[in-house]
Amino acid sequence: MANIAVQRIKREFKEVIKSEETSKNQITVDLVDENFTELKGEIAGPPDTPYEGGKYQLEIKIPETYPFNPPKVRFITKIWHPNISSVTGAICLDILKDQWAAAMTLRTVLLSLQALLAAAEPDDPQDAVVANQYKQNPEMFKQTARLWSHVYAGAPVSSPEYTRKIDKLCSMGFEKNAVIVALSSKSWDVETATELLLSN
Repeated sequence: MANIAVQRIKREFKEVIKSEETSKNQITVDLVDENFTELKGEIAGPPDTPYEGGKYQLEIKIPETYPFNPPKVRFITKIWHPNISSVTGAICLDILKDQWAAAMTLRTVLLSLQALLAAAEPDDPQDAVVANQYKQNPEMFKQTARLWSHVYAGAPVSSPEYTRKIDKLCSMGFEKNAVIVALSSKSWDVETATELLLSN
């Protein structure tokens, strides 16, 4: 990796670790390898959102051309959010694409991702199914996002009704993750979710 990139990311890594703002917002970062080419971030779900109480792991890959090109970031923890793929964890955020500027830092990226959890952009979605639910049925979106936060990110327990539906389909022999995806994308209708599971 180019020397400029290594020096820069080392400085930014220390900045995140020492920053009062990031510790107050429960944002952390760890090294995956000694070369500073891959980091693991963690952000806490913001208060007063369906993600509150959850901890979200991020994979952060630093390109050779950093800081002139943005880091490649994706969610490792599964999440139900219009701008994050519920399948791959890919993120749709302008500063990770064409709005990146070399003056931005790792701290900016992590704080922006946490802010994205609090303020989705459904008109620029990464996951069309989630964005659709967010617009058509905001209450169901909140409940679904809260359930995913509970199951995958360790947030406090969510809707007992949704949990019952998951248990019902799991007892029929379907795998839990597949059941959650099917129910979430089929508006928690057990019948259509079952049809989807059987067709796969």
